[in-house]
Parts: sequence; C-alpha cells; structure tokens
Amino acid sequence: MRKWLQSLMTAVLGGAVALAGYYFLAKKTSVLASDPFVHQASWKGQPVNTLATGIDFRNAADKARASVVLIQGQASDQLVNEKRKQQNDNNPMNQFFRNFMDDDMGSLFSFPFGGFNIPPGTGSGVIISPDGYIVTNNHVVDDYDIIDVTLFNDKKYKAQVIGKDPSTDLAVIRIDAQNLPVAMIGNSDEAQVGDWVLAIGNPYDKLRSTVTAGIISAKGRDIDILQGDDNGRTIEEFIQTDAAVNPGNSGGALVDAEGNLIGINTAIYSQTGSYVGYSFAIPSNLMQKVAAGLIKNGNVARVSLGVSMYEVNEEIAQELSLGVKSGLLVEQVEDRSSAQYAGILPNDVIVEVEGQKMKSFEDLKGFLDKAKSGDVINVKVWREGEVKSLDVRLKAKF
Repeated sequence: MRKWLQSLMTAVLGGAVALAGYYFLAKKTSVLASDPFVHQASWKGQPVNTLATGIDFRNAADKARASVVLIQGQASDQLVNEKRKQQNDNNPMNQFFRNFMDDDMGSLFSFPFGGFNIPPGTGSGVIISPDGYIVTNNHVVDDYDIIDVTLFNDKKYKAQVIGKDPSTDLAVIRIDAQNLPVAMIGNSDEAQVGDWVLAIGNPYDKLRSTVTAGIISAKGRDIDILQGDDNGRTIEEFIQTDAAVNPGNSGGALVDAEGNLIGINTAIYSQTGSYVGYSFAIPSNLMQKVAAGLIKNGNVARVSLGVSMYEVNEEIAQELSLGVKSGLLVEQVEDRSSAQYAGILPNDVIVEVEGQKMKSFEDLKGFLDKAKSGDVINVKVWREGEVKSLDVRLKAKF
C-alpha cells in the first residue's frame, strides 16, 4: 500500500512539473513574440551554435578579424560643461526669466537640471583604408570628443572624427597609421537570405575580437530605429541576421563565408538590450557610398530624380487606363531636375530602374540611397502605350 501511494505521488508530482514547465515556456515565448523592443546600435544578439557539419569559418575569421578595431569614447570636461549649459539653456524656467527680464536680471535666475553626465562608451569599427580610415556607427562616437582605437594587435591610437551621417547611423574616424589591415568589401546586393555570415566585434568591452555565426534572415528591413538627421531623414534597409551581437558590437563587421565585409552591425531586436535572436547590419554597398562622401566632403550629398509620384495599383491603373498595373506615376517634374534633363514627363509611369522593378516608393528610395551625384542610371518609363528607356544623370539635392 505504501509503495502504491509513493508511486502515485511521484507520478502526480512529475506531471505537475511538466505542466509548469510547459506553461512557463509557452508564456515566455508569447511575451517575446508579441512585445519586442528595438535597441540601437551597440545592442545586438547571440544565437545558438547550429553550424552544419562540414562548415568551416576559420579562413573567413582569420581574413576579417584583423580589420576590426575596438573604439572607446569619452567626453572631456569641456564637452560635458557645454552639454550641461545647452541643457540648462533649454530649461523652460530659464527661458521664462530671460524673456521677461533684461540680460543682467535674467542671468541671476537659473534652474539647472539634475546631475548631468556623459558616461564613457565602447563599440567596434572596421578599417577601410591602409592609411587609417575606419567606419563605425554614428552612435558609437557621437557623444564623445576623446576617441581611442585599439587594433587587433593591441596597438592604441587617438582618433579624429572625419564625418558623421545620422540618417544612416554611420561615421568615419581616422587614426595616424599606415599599412593597416583592410577589410575586403563584398557586394551586399549579392548576399541572399540563407547565406552564412559571421559577426565580428568587441562585446561588453571585455570580449575582444569575438566571432559569432548565423545566417541572413531577411534583407531590406526598416525597423524605425534611427533618429535621423536634422530634417528627420532616415535610411534603413538593414540586413537581418541571427548572428550573435551584443553591446559593444556596434560598428563591427558582418562578413560572408569568404570573409568579405557585407555589413556594419548596428542594432538588435530585444526586450533586454542583449541578444535574443535577431540583429541588423547596414549593407556594405550603402556604407561605401556614405563613407566616400564623409571622407571627401565631411558629409553625404543625397541625390534625387526631382519628381513627385503616386504608387500605381490595379485600381489607379484601371481608372487612368494605364497599360501597366504597377509602377510609379509621375505627377510633376521639377525644373532643372535630373528627371527633366533626361526627358521624363508628367503622366509617365516609372516601371524599372537599372533593371529593378519599381512597385513602391521604397523601391526607388532604396536605390537612390546608394547612388551618388554624377551617377548615370537607366530608367524605363511607360508612356502612351510603349516603354521608353532613358538615361538619367543624378544630381545632388539640397
């Protein structure tokens, strides 16, 4: 009898534990799936190692690791004081007294905010030229005026900011060095969903030159994370991967199975600020265009066709008796614009750019984001029953 009761209690207890475990896992999965958060740049993810038998990334890792650097930023006392003053100047109470009193009396009243501090930060970067140019994320260096770079061989340098582009969250810095190991830059447009990739960086300021592996999960992701430039303009077309990235990986390399750079690691999708499965990288083709502009001019000149458009759908196509069911219907053409000089007219439907079908504004925007002033692109338009091929020389927009 006693043995029978003991067996029964064991079975009941085991079932309760199994049910509790199932409930916990199901609840946790539901929360992660329904309520994720996006964390910027220095935040990234970490996957379970599921490398298939026979996959060997040693050559790719050896090829790419030496070009990835550690970046450490600090704010000088002068910069902290400037930021504090700016913050206090924006205090509504201080503005009130300045507006209603003369300068001498207004200056007697000051209502400072609480303690102001800019904590040091760390991130990663990728060497893109043997004479010291390094690309990283804007948010890695944006708050600092003292920037230290440590190479793979542990040599340390002071860095100068060459240019920053908040709209893409990219920046270029430079160190005074020569004959540096340079990343071999690949073509991110050729990367495909399912391709193996490696993420290389310096997570948590301690785990130097960490290499993690995953696959490309998606391309062209817009996760609405960047704050953008002064006009609120952002360019997001991230490569999504499940390679592990964490705080400190920002600005580091995403490379293909051959070790070629195809992205700059920038963000993760996470509730905790640490990796939970998805990370995002800026495509190398976009990075090259932005970096070239920053190195040459300190800023990036955007290009534009100079047209206003509607997206064509079946309803619009039927209403206007168009001979195409998708594309971009040109409403107006700006004077002296690239489109006008190329012969694009109102009521044309842009159906293709450089062989790529145009079905939405995002299709065209994604193409122009990677183009530069002076580029000549082929644009196909549907006009009065036939498709015309036009060459358009792109101009910078201001």
